[in-house]
Amino acid sequence: MPSPFPGMDPYLEGALWPDVHQQLAAEIRRRLVLRLRPRYIVRLAVTIYEDRQQGSELGVMYPDVEVMKSSGAWRLREQSPEVADWPAVEAVEPAPFTPPPLVLPYFGSFQLRLVAVEVRDAAHNDLITAIEIISPANKREPGLSDYRRKRERLHQAGVHLLEIDLIRRFARTYEHPGLPNTPYVITLTRAQTGKIEVWPIGLQDALPTVPVPLRSPDPDVPLELGAALATIYDEAAYDLSIDYSAPPPPPELSEEDATWMRTILESEPSP
Repeated sequence: MPSPFPGMDPYLEGALWPDVHQQLAAEIRRRLVLRLRPRYIVRLAVTIYEDRQQGSELGVMYPDVEVMKSSGAWRLREQSPEVADWPAVEAVEPAPFTPPPLVLPYFGSFQLRLVAVEVRDAAHNDLITAIEIISPANKREPGLSDYRRKRERLHQAGVHLLEIDLIRRFARTYEHPGLPNTPYVITLTRAQTGKIEVWPIGLQDALPTVPVPLRSPDPDVPLELGAALATIYDEAAYDLSIDYSAPPPPPELSEEDATWMRTILESEPSP
């Protein structure tokens, strides 16, 4: 079953995003390999980012945290005669503790493995173009600063950089006064130039077909992002994990987008 949205599906920005990120990178690699061989190779590259647990309110998956259970202490007591001979704790009246006036959630820190796509020259393995799919960890600290430093290193190394930001929340990874305030954005920074090509994308827009630059004099090759997202949506059966009767992940949509979304969803046939 296809997504009811013509472009980016905002419901994919929550708990499903880690899977969407990896599957989209793999699908982009698959599509480019067909067009670029044998002069170029396309590889998936993993970058480690430190992320805090702030994504947990959206249900984003993090590594399990082991919970220590009291049953382990009972096993120790049974196995150690010396411990078994210790006297029991004497019961006393509970102390009149002062309740805390404020309780805050604990934001732990995790290492995340984020996948990017790299186009390399087959003859020398030189990195020609990097394709970054932006995740929430790239858009808040400490990952935001780490990502911006990575972008600068790629620019200094003369690498083309295509950035795909399909996440509405948190800061933009690229700050520019001329950058439109749209839900989604795709940017292309070509090597050896001082210009950035920008595709502003609204919730109601289809995802564009964008160029992937190569080493001169080879021409750009097209990357059909809309078709790539539709392919993984269908193959992964994301519709079985999404409750379209519930609000999408935050931030809240504009009044215009919210009205349009309700119209789209109400027009969909019931499963």
